[in-house]
Amino acid sequence: MEHVIGRSINLALSHRGREALKAVGLEDEVVRTGIPMRARMIHDLDGKTTPIPYGTADQYIMSVDRRKLNELMLTVAERQADVKLHFSHKLTSCDFEKREMVFRTQGGSEKTIHTDLIIGTDGAYSAIRKQLMFSSSVRFNYSQHYIDHGYVELCMPPTDEGEAAMAVNYLHIWPRNEYMMIALPNQDKTFTVTLFMPFENFEAIKTKEDLLQFFNCNFPDSVPLLGEQALAHTFFDTPAQPLVSVKCSPYHLDDKVVILGDAAHAVIPFYGQGMNAGFEDCLILFKELLDKYNNDFSKALPAFTEYRNIDVEAIADLSHRNYLEMRSDVNSVLFRIRKKVDNFLHWLLPSRWVPLYTMVAFTRTRYHECIQRRMWQDQTIHTIIKVAVAGMAACVLIPLVTSRLNDMHWIVHLADRIQHIIT
Repeated sequence: MEHVIGRSINLALSHRGREALKAVGLEDEVVRTGIPMRARMIHDLDGKTTPIPYGTADQYIMSVDRRKLNELMLTVAERQADVKLHFSHKLTSCDFEKREMVFRTQGGSEKTIHTDLIIGTDGAYSAIRKQLMFSSSVRFNYSQHYIDHGYVELCMPPTDEGEAAMAVNYLHIWPRNEYMMIALPNQDKTFTVTLFMPFENFEAIKTKEDLLQFFNCNFPDSVPLLGEQALAHTFFDTPAQPLVSVKCSPYHLDDKVVILGDAAHAVIPFYGQGMNAGFEDCLILFKELLDKYNNDFSKALPAFTEYRNIDVEAIADLSHRNYLEMRSDVNSVLFRIRKKVDNFLHWLLPSRWVPLYTMVAFTRTRYHECIQRRMWQDQTIHTIIKVAVAGMAACVLIPLVTSRLNDMHWIVHLADRIQHIIT
């Protein structure tokens, strides 16, 4: 498999993805080659590091190598007697009514394929989705949004002693408000490091001196770990890549075609749910809905669109919000206090109060319900704060008012005594 350097972000595997892998018997093998990340490790400008746990001691996400996962799944697929793999075939057109697809091979020839069901899992720039958009048989809604930030992937090598350069079981974050850098551990003791920032900042860095000045000002503790030469070589050799989110509907056309994963709902990577949501698509459609509708695709595919759309649009919105949290909010004392309050209430009321991140990463609570519950939690905490403030105010004011009333009683009594003496 071709490895394109600088064009991928490490995958963060969590509960939804693991459940889907478990359903096809691959969870243990994928987990065995992954690395647990139990917390965010925040790197301050002065080099101080602070861990912020994702949840309880037994909750963690997994850093998974994208290429290894792809190779594993291809290997398992080609073992199936009824699966044939064809590489270097580019889809040029579809006739959904005829259930027909036309491909162009690497040699330039065309190949026409007829099939019962077309499944488009061809990514954020899906050719199948494009064919749906221009089909007269479906009223297709579509929008895409590029954020103003891009990314460049770097590599942090092992130390001279062959050990990982930083603590391994963490997702390392250098939050700098308008931009950030993250690092995920790999099995070979390297870290995949990704710098996210506005394109205008990337464009302002024109020389090695500019780059080193930028890193020494913003990520000083990372420079000796990345290496100046390697940093400059990789940065200038790999242009910043865009980040796009896609929303569309419906995901199907009759019982003829369906799109899944990024083809249906590409999200920016800041909640680590792109792969997990795509895997969950497969679990929902091919296990839960087909079981419910007795393998009737004419019922299961419309049900998938109706059921799934509200959730994947919700995780798209959460992903945008989490970028702000990762690059800025984690610096806030109030954010860290809120995390502690959430964790305490979760410990106190484990079934009633589940933190947002826990719901998203460690359960299969529907994404839109995660948002609804978080809104309820916010309202509850605001109410508690108001009651607490009112209570503290009462504690201060009641003694003060009582004191003043006692003073008034004394003044009235003194006036009565003076009046009595005069008369």
